[in-house]
Amino acid sequence: MTRVSVYSSALVAFVAVLATAMIVTSIILPHWVSYSVTATDGNEFSKHIGLHKICSNVGPGPACKVFPTDELCSKDGERYFCSMWRSVGFLASFSTIMHLASLVTFLVIISGGKYKRETGWKILAGLLIFVAAVEFTLMGIVAYLFDNDEQFRVPGWGLDTSWILCTVSASVSVLCALGLGISSFVLPPEEGYEFLNDPLP
Repeated sequence: MTRVSVYSSALVAFVAVLATAMIVTSIILPHWVSYSVTATDGNEFSKHIGLHKICSNVGPGPACKVFPTDELCSKDGERYFCSMWRSVGFLASFSTIMHLASLVTFLVIISGGKYKRETGWKILAGLLIFVAAVEFTLMGIVAYLFDNDEQFRVPGWGLDTSWILCTVSASVSVLCALGLGISSFVLPPEEGYEFLNDPLP
């Protein structure tokens, strides 16, 4: 029931709006939670926490280092934070794999003929919803840690670009799934070969 143009449009939306690239970028960029404050002399001090590293312009040493640090994870009460943060990193990597699986599924359905296009939307929509659920889960964990962990109680911390990119990526996945589902019921069937009934009793 779903035409090639609908799948092609959904694929373009999925890729062109960069749902896959957004989650990859959010993993690479250390901008999930950021801190910024301007001193009285006008200098700005900032920290940017990513899933696997933290970058700062405060103090000596390298600008970026591994996060969460062994020092942080050895503190009382912070082991929970470290476990949760590492879980977020795993979920983000897992969602990237699922995004790539979705892209392959798109291509298989588009090139697979009329029957696959008419029936494949259920598998694809389910996969996209699953990807979005994983991303919404990891976003929720980061938001929970941001609201409840002691290290973010100091004024100046805020959810940053990577968190927003993940939100948009999940939303695009949901919209693509909804679009495919609606089009399968609204659009007329494709023209092409029809299945014949078996003439034998």
